Amino acid sequence: MRAGDSRRAGRSGFTLLELMIVVAIVAVLAAIAYPSYLNQLMKGRRAAAESYVMDLAQRQQQYLLDARSYAGTEVALSAVTPGDVTPYYTIAIDNANAMDNNTNCAIDGAAPAPKFIITATAIGAQVPDGDLKIDNRGTKCPSTKW
Repeated sequence: MRAGDSRRAGRSGFTLLELMIVVAIVAVLAAIAYPSYLNQLMKGRRAAAESYVMDLAQRQQQYLLDARSYAGTEVALSAVTPGDVTPYYTIAIDNANAMDNNTNCAIDGAAPAPKFIITATAIGAQVPDGDLKIDNRGTKCPSTKW
């Protein structure tokens, strides 16, 4: 055994500088990954809401064939908002006047009756992502979100 080896044998572990470098690298990776993770969560919640709104629109068309009018509630469509949609969206069906006051949408409230607009209004953590709408003609708003 050499003389230098006996000195190192008692000193194992990491130096403070090495530990600080590792912490800094982990912090940078977390700062990059966390916003991306939140964005993916938002997209996943939006996809769940889109799927449910599309299901409601399909049920509305079937209801029209059966009753010659559109349903005004989810209950009339035998639908229940899924648990993964409820905390982030409020679902509303408007078939009374079916007007959309948002000028950014191509949804036409002046279309001939019968008509409907299904709106998924974002709540809670989903608010920055915005609302989703679909009408009886299948027009989706905003088109960039679908």
